[in-house]
Amino acid sequence: MSIYRDILKKYWGYDDFRGIQREIIESIGQGKDTLGLMPTGGGKSITFQVPALAQEGTCIVISPLVALMKDQVLNLRKRGIRAAAIYSGMSHDDIIKTLENAVFGAVKLLYVSPERLSTELFQQKLSHMKVSFICIDEAHCICQWGYDFRPSYLAIGNIRKMLPDKPILALTATATPAVVDDIQEKLLFKQKNVFRMSFERKNLVYVVREAVDKEAQLIHILSKTSGAAIVYAHSRQRTKETAELLCKNGLDATFFHAGLDYTVKDQRQKDWQEGKVRIIVATNAFGMGIDKPDVRVVVHIDCPDSLEAYFQEAGRAGRDGKKSYAVLLHDKMEDMKLKNRITATFPEIEYIRKVYDHLAYFYQIGVGSGYNAAFEFPIDKFCYRFKHYPIAAEAALKILDRAGYIEYREEEESKARIRFILERDDLYRLRGNSKEEDTLIIALLRNYSGLFNDFQYIDEAFVAQQANMTVPMVYLLLKGLAQKNIIQFIPQKKTPVIRYRQRREDSKYLSFPPAVYKTLKEHFAERINHVIHYISTGNQCRSQMLLRYFGETNSQPCGQCDVCLSHNNKAAFRADTKTASDAIRAVLADKLPHDCEELMRLPFDTEVIQNALRKMARNEEILIDGTMVQLDN
Repeated sequence: MSIYRDILKKYWGYDDFRGIQREIIESIGQGKDTLGLMPTGGGKSITFQVPALAQEGTCIVISPLVALMKDQVLNLRKRGIRAAAIYSGMSHDDIIKTLENAVFGAVKLLYVSPERLSTELFQQKLSHMKVSFICIDEAHCICQWGYDFRPSYLAIGNIRKMLPDKPILALTATATPAVVDDIQEKLLFKQKNVFRMSFERKNLVYVVREAVDKEAQLIHILSKTSGAAIVYAHSRQRTKETAELLCKNGLDATFFHAGLDYTVKDQRQKDWQEGKVRIIVATNAFGMGIDKPDVRVVVHIDCPDSLEAYFQEAGRAGRDGKKSYAVLLHDKMEDMKLKNRITATFPEIEYIRKVYDHLAYFYQIGVGSGYNAAFEFPIDKFCYRFKHYPIAAEAALKILDRAGYIEYREEEESKARIRFILERDDLYRLRGNSKEEDTLIIALLRNYSGLFNDFQYIDEAFVAQQANMTVPMVYLLLKGLAQKNIIQFIPQKKTPVIRYRQRREDSKYLSFPPAVYKTLKEHFAERINHVIHYISTGNQCRSQMLLRYFGETNSQPCGQCDVCLSHNNKAAFRADTKTASDAIRAVLADKLPHDCEELMRLPFDTEVIQNALRKMARNEEILIDGTMVQLDN
């Protein structure tokens, strides 16, 4: 174990592991298939990064989030650790170069998006790699009972068959008992082996509040609390409108969603993390991999689709161990709004067939043709032409994807491209550039070839690292060089992409087995019902309800959520009423009539005195005649 501790100290500066990190690391180090359940902020990444450095070969890390992969690779490289990533949007040459580096042992941690696992190129190169073990982050994505099922994760089972002797480390922050069993089954665990870290967060106060006016309640909450805050909203438009409302009311806020330009997202996230902006209003696209310990409050202005999602998002508050709040706002229409999401997420089969037909008309794909054809997909234009609501159309496309007819990627990331307009000699004679511009040009020329001949893909994060700059700075400098006609610059962008996985069928022959429609719809409805139960139950501790949902049945009431405080207040009121009754009896012990005004001057709230008098009168302990009170002899 000392080798693991030495690595931890050398690269991360920590003296020892925390929670169940040690147990997970020892288990995977012994070659055992291992499932680690760790809450948000529990330090999952350490459990695979440390043993990867301790073993020979390359650790394959499968992660669904490109932004998180890039961020972790960048942070590992800063620590002097050889890490790389392969994801959609990379050029073919860059993918081959990265894979060959791994084959030759130059990469200790290779991050891979699940979509890449099925490609012939990856599987071919993988067969020549010396692999230490395979790590699956966000492992609940492999389970159809999970809240975030990704069909691409099912390909992991095939990789396991290619590397039968290599152990699997699966990690997740949210899994019910059924999901825990299914993860191990889908990943072909040789034997069950689960390490659980309690999901209890003693410093986190859960509050569910009914609000007639959610926006007014949100402003009130954020005005009465201090420190960094996250507000989760259900749609991109709602994030923008809510942030603008907060700013109008004197609160420092910005908004974040997946549709924003990469540099805008990066800058807003950075401003929030550095405390330049206090509040960030976001969709669920925000937060994964964000390590900001001092978030004091997370507010859900819209209910999430599952308790798993809620628990993970709420858990981004209070990672520093200090008291923090997770507030969920709802109104009288919440049940109906949540149930409407079921039909919005799983539209009728006939509607899905119609979207499939309209897609073919949109791209002029005839029956029997179109295999492997790929297109950029302007969803707004598609919906306008065929009179679809975007939410319903997108839901239909996702079901067609799960059924295997198309591949629909909502935001295919296209890397930035540049080409030098000036000849190399003219570039060297150029005068008037800033020091930063010259530094950037040198970094580009040192790391990329062919820039004077044609457009070449570049990785802005890598260029930023080489030039010792931030990514937003590189972006702005590239725009400036383009304006000076030194380069042509096509910025990185995200656009939806459609690819036909099969030849186009006549839509009446489309098949939607239970595993891609009926069963998933039932599980989704079940999760929605759990959310409704959570917000509508007023007699169970919020923390206990969440912990029991995840299989922890022996927890105690937290004593601080809205339900516990309500019970405590009622108990305190009952205790005060008894004490007040005793004080009233002491005053009336002389068996003479006393004025009510005299009793009201006892050191209790008026309501408590009145309640005590009513109770004593019902029990025939006292007689009340007008304003006079005496013991009933």
